[in-house]
Amino acid sequence: MMEKNQIFENIISRTSVRSYTDMPVEQEKIEMMLRAGMAAPSACNKQPWHFVVINDREILDQIPQFSPYASMVKQAPLAIVVCGCLDKTLEGTEQEFWIQDCSAATENILLMAHGLGLGGVWTALYPLKERYEGMQQLLHLPKTMIPLNTLIIGYPKNQAEAKDKWKEENVSYNKWMEKNS
Repeated sequence: MMEKNQIFENIISRTSVRSYTDMPVEQEKIEMMLRAGMAAPSACNKQPWHFVVINDREILDQIPQFSPYASMVKQAPLAIVVCGCLDKTLEGTEQEFWIQDCSAATENILLMAHGLGLGGVWTALYPLKERYEGMQQLLHLPKTMIPLNTLIIGYPKNQAEAKDKWKEENVSYNKWMEKNS
């Protein structure tokens, strides 16, 4: 049995939240989430991320026009768009590491939100051109700023139960071992 650990409990109990109260998210909590995002590891410490915080209802309500699975944003008080800044990436094929870097920052933000009593959900933009270009247009982003995802965040309307996602068959040690189901 694993000893109770605050970090482990926060990770295991985090779940996607898609229903929110109308209570605004406090500025100090927004900054804590952004600091958590910026604490993520990145290839060669390039930190190619840029975060666009959206708390303007008019802008939030436009997101589902090009991001159909983000409809819950219409009731949320906050969204954070995690972007990869191509001006801050590595060169050549290693440029694509921005996706991993920004994904790590995304998970840090979601874990911090959960730790602060907030709920959040990750809605994908990149690599679907109509979605990320829609966000670029909405936020007036330059072509070198690629929106990876939209994190929709707020105070949960209901208490969601996290799923146990542990599957021993998804683990091998030292070399590939096919597991019988």
